[in-house]
Amino acid sequence: MSLFSFLGNAQTVTPKESLFDVKISSINGESLDLSQFKGKKILFVNVASKCGFTGQYEGLQELYTKYKDKLVVVGVPCNQFGGQEPGTTKEIQSFCSVNYGVEFPMTEKIEVKGENQHPLYQWLTQKEKNGKLNSSVKWNFQKYLVDEEGRLIDVFYSMTKPSSKKITKLL
Repeated sequence: MSLFSFLGNAQTVTPKESLFDVKISSINGESLDLSQFKGKKILFVNVASKCGFTGQYEGLQELYTKYKDKLVVVGVPCNQFGGQEPGTTKEIQSFCSVNYGVEFPMTEKIEVKGENQHPLYQWLTQKEKNGKLNSSVKWNFQKYLVDEEGRLIDVFYSMTKPSSKKITKLL
């Protein structure tokens, strides 16, 4: 079950702030301009290399490959849950490439909750910014789906596999 479904289908409104104005760097340290993804849905996933859900990288890559004409998967490394992403950016890149053939964009390692929460996750988790709902990131591999215009569609907890009909029916 997604968080949005659980809360009931609240009405979608225009976000208070544009997702496309959020600044974040890629895993290579270069600016990652989210506005380049306008016109496609975006699935943001906080990822970790040493987690029980790490195998979802495979499903995320399959989802990205299958739907890349209309979906971008963005992996967001985070070490806030059980210290399960301790690696450097080079180690994370190597791990994802060698073990899962990851081709989708990856961001810099950030904090997705707490005092130093990155502006991307402030937008994803705060109704006052995203115009739809408040949520909190519970664990690694929580997924946030955003539409082609940068509006939050839904949130899916870690247990929801990337290939789940809960996600694919929205693509």
